[in-house]
Amino acid sequence: MRTTKLTGNVLAKAMQAFYKKATSPSQKHGKQSVKSLAKQGGSLESVEISGDNIGSFKKVARKYNIDFALQKDNSQAPPNWVVFFKAKDSKALESAFKEFSRNVLKQKSIKTPILDKLNKFKEKVAAIASPAKTKEKGEISI
Repeated sequence: MRTTKLTGNVLAKAMQAFYKKATSPSQKHGKQSVKSLAKQGGSLESVEISGDNIGSFKKVARKYNIDFALQKDNSQAPPNWVVFFKAKDSKALESAFKEFSRNVLKQKSIKTPILDKLNKFKEKVAAIASPAKTKEKGEISI
């Protein structure tokens, strides 16, 4: 800080800036790059997840406050994701994976494809016999 005249306002701004810098976290939390995760120390572990479920995994990981990094693996037809995390987060990650797998299984068991539902309704409509139309021009049928 440089000033020619130290006033109360300048001193207050300097103290606010110092407090903001002192209280801000020095480490990232949540989703980050593999490089920044490795800088935080500790050994890294990894787990593979299919690409369909990566969004729901991110939601659960934020809930359990897990520091993780994602890396896409394009070697397979539907790309898989490799999740890197710190070894000290293993207990939190274990409980997060339990909830994640429970959510995935629940989604698969509950959801039936819309096209299947539509085909069932088409069959029901086709089974109902439509009344024969006998109306000719000029006739009124009641």
